[in-house]
Amino acid sequence: MNDPNWKLPEVPSFTLESPDFEPGGELPTFARSGIANAGGEDRSPTLHWHGFPSGTKSFVLTVFDPDAPTGSGWWHWAVYNIPASVESLPQDAGNPESQLMPHGAITVANELRLEAFQGAAPPAGHGPHRYVFTVSALNVERLDLAEGNTPAMLGFVLRDHIVARAQLVGYSSTEAA
Repeated sequence: MNDPNWKLPEVPSFTLESPDFEPGGELPTFARSGIANAGGEDRSPTLHWHGFPSGTKSFVLTVFDPDAPTGSGWWHWAVYNIPASVESLPQDAGNPESQLMPHGAITVANELRLEAFQGAAPPAGHGPHRYVFTVSALNVERLDLAEGNTPAMLGFVLRDHIVARAQLVGYSSTEAA
């Protein structure tokens, strides 16, 4: 099984929660993809985090499916430069039209090249996929990335600045036809 934390720096953990799904539970239907015809709305779930180090200066949020049959997983959402004063994101914050993202936060294009949250869309009959929501606490207020960078490059750049990590895993599957 792919470990999305393989070779990442070991750092203290803090808590990431959602009222929309239980840890290790099924993602809500609205968090499945409509764009990828998976019967959902591409609506990001509500997220709350707490217990991060007092010296935190910003956050990075990513959502990754390590079980995608690609050899490299699938990035569903990546946002950086979330201010340290922000401890939650409301449902649908991943929709740029909702304008619910905090001022200064920057969304990186996902695998579909959209600067938005893409919901779960595992291939039919492929079994359950893990959707790993990760909030990383950083020791810098801003990361400077060139426009057009990828979530993987964001992960590489944040390595030197991460002071703590919170993760929440949800599952989704698509029945075979």
